[in-house]
Amino acid sequence: MQDVLTARKIRLAEDHLRTNDPVMASIISEIGRCGLVRSKREDPFIAIVEAIIWQQLSGKAARTIYQRFLKIFPNGRPTPATILATSDEAMRAAGLSRGKTAYLRDLSTKVLDGTVHLESLETMSNDDVVAAMTRVKGIGRWSAEMFLMFRLQRADVLPVGDLGIVKAIQRHYRLRKTPTAERMLKIAESWRPYRSVASWYLWASLD
Repeated sequence: MQDVLTARKIRLAEDHLRTNDPVMASIISEIGRCGLVRSKREDPFIAIVEAIIWQQLSGKAARTIYQRFLKIFPNGRPTPATILATSDEAMRAAGLSRGKTAYLRDLSTKVLDGTVHLESLETMSNDDVVAAMTRVKGIGRWSAEMFLMFRLQRADVLPVGDLGIVKAIQRHYRLRKTPTAERMLKIAESWRPYRSVASWYLWASLD
């Protein structure tokens, strides 16, 4: 059984982070309750689509493009079939790059032909989810980690490649240089087994 977040575990995570890291305690005091469980994406396909669209974009730009993209589809719900039926021109008009359009088409094709079994991801380990998802063109470790956190609600994910996480750690831990992945993992050691919750707080602290 995978370690999945629940409302009760969020409370345990907040207590754990406060107790084990005074910097995190200060952030939690400022932000309040963690909203990660409330942020769950119910549809696994749409969760992956969203992760692809958000790659390498600021939050504001990504939200704008994502909302434009959703408006292309009936009821704002893209499916593999409707994405494949949508023209490149419509995708571009929504703000998607040629690369991301190709990635969404590759994802849709692999879901329809059975290469990617979305239902199977629920029971896989974190590492196996990353391995399965990165078989899709354009999905790297970051997108897989977003899926782990915001769809599968896994408790102990730390996306060290996320620019927001890097920026927040550098700011709150008063680091003169941009932290390396190794340095971030060392700082985050005391957050285990709730690094997903800590990551949510770091993102929230930037807002």
